[in-house]
Amino acid sequence: MTLYVRFAAHLDAALDALVAAGDLPAGLERRAVTVEPPRDTSHGDLATNAAMVLAKPAGTNPRALAEKIAAELEKLDAVAAVSVAGPGFINLTLTDDTWRGELDEILKSEGDYGRSTIGAGTTVNVEYVSANPTGPMHMGHCRGAVVGDALASLLEYVGHKVVREYYVNDAGGQVDVLARSAHLRYREALGETIEIPEGLYPGEYLKPVGEKLAAEHKDAFVGKPEAEWLALFRKEAVASMLVMIKADLALLGIHHDLFSSEAELQAAGKPEAAEAWLRERDLVYDGVLEAPKGETPEDWEPVELPLFRSTQFGDDQDRPIKKSNGSWTYFGADLAYHFQKAQAADQLIDIWGADHAGTVKRIVAAVQALTGGKTRFDVKLVQMVRLLRAGEPVKMSKRSGNFVTLADVVNEVGKDVVRFTMLTRKADAQMDFDFAKVVEASKDNPVFYVNYAHARIASLHRRAAEAGIECPSADLSLLDTDELALVKLAAQFPRVVEGAALAREPHRIAFYLYDLSAALHALWNVGNDRPERRFLQPDQPGLTCARLFLARGVGQIIRNGLGLMGVEAVQEMH
Repeated sequence: MTLYVRFAAHLDAALDALVAAGDLPAGLERRAVTVEPPRDTSHGDLATNAAMVLAKPAGTNPRALAEKIAAELEKLDAVAAVSVAGPGFINLTLTDDTWRGELDEILKSEGDYGRSTIGAGTTVNVEYVSANPTGPMHMGHCRGAVVGDALASLLEYVGHKVVREYYVNDAGGQVDVLARSAHLRYREALGETIEIPEGLYPGEYLKPVGEKLAAEHKDAFVGKPEAEWLALFRKEAVASMLVMIKADLALLGIHHDLFSSEAELQAAGKPEAAEAWLRERDLVYDGVLEAPKGETPEDWEPVELPLFRSTQFGDDQDRPIKKSNGSWTYFGADLAYHFQKAQAADQLIDIWGADHAGTVKRIVAAVQALTGGKTRFDVKLVQMVRLLRAGEPVKMSKRSGNFVTLADVVNEVGKDVVRFTMLTRKADAQMDFDFAKVVEASKDNPVFYVNYAHARIASLHRRAAEAGIECPSADLSLLDTDELALVKLAAQFPRVVEGAALAREPHRIAFYLYDLSAALHALWNVGNDRPERRFLQPDQPGLTCARLFLARGVGQIIRNGLGLMGVEAVQEMH
């Protein structure tokens, strides 16, 4: 049990004691009560808002209640001092031994330090990437892939069962375009000189697909009407693209549990079933949409369409689920897909590109309708990444046709650099990925700065071993105030993990690791001017061992955090 969890339990026990004494009514809702570090560290180590939250429902003065809670908390051996601030905030200063004990807990727990049970085994479906199966992965897909994968790992770490899902959009017009493009490459493989017209996919990645089809079918589909070959070429091309996409994702260490096909969803009648379910509840009706703004009666022909009552759930207007030709709209198909996902999961998360922001309201409305509001559903929008080389935009790739492939970027700078960089900003903030900056050895590059902290720690342990210093145990009482400040920051890791999971924001882990690494570097650099502050003190093995244990604890936290990001902690840097 980590320190913040323990003190939340201590606070609960203090409140129970006040209930037993008649100072608080029983049954008060405590979910809004928090135990967290104060914003100003001069106020102490922990702060709680318990009196502020509970005073009004208890019918008492917050400061008077705070004094009573403080009196209970003062009885704890781990507490050195308690003070009441302002209208009723309670600040606690813990004993140094309490923090030394938490360092010991980090070292004992190893990779499990920071794990949580707040997920309580509930199933979360995280759908991410879901790029059209029309070519290799490009850097436009990369950020959402990393954010989704890191979020899935984070949710597993806090006790959720996670399903990583990829939705294969293989039922739209884009896969017919893919099939026609593959047919051109098929003819090319048979010796024909081709030109790729506007509107088809020009990338060279389709050449192997054409060669495979030519080897299997010879000239059977040369000069034949499209109706004879389109379905076959579509199926073969999509299958080949999925093999390529999975290989590209594997370069980033990303593997999905489930690939769901839009074509199979429609063939199984899932959109019809969703429509029938909604009609039974009067959530789909046949109606006519208002003319779009700026359209005149001459330009607009009103058509009766099946409409979902999304305005009942906060959307701007009701939305059609079918087109005038009877085919499903994108929204109609998506509605059925989310209905399917919700039947197998307690919570849903979609990772979407920011260009889909306009459709968030309607799909949120649909999930609320389909689940009766019982399924938590989050859509996380991910902004595009601008690729630069020394500040200049990167030229496009000939192989892809019109974009920079993910594989090219990973092969140049490495998986871990790509993954870490994608998490160094909030997902909905614009990002520049400069090839020169992401490998730069400077404090301004978080990828380097965090890795350098871990490499420093690994180097410290190697140098201690070379000096013949062995530390099967350590006297942590030798750690002073400055060193314990580093323990206090390391001990926040479980809180950061839970907060990141609840907010669905894996970038918080990267931000925290940067701060922890900065604190380690600052403590380390003091030794440049003051030799007695260096971690390695050959003539004082006891002090060296205490500092080695401190460094090992910080290294463990860095490894745990990087593991959640899908990044390997480096042992040395050259």
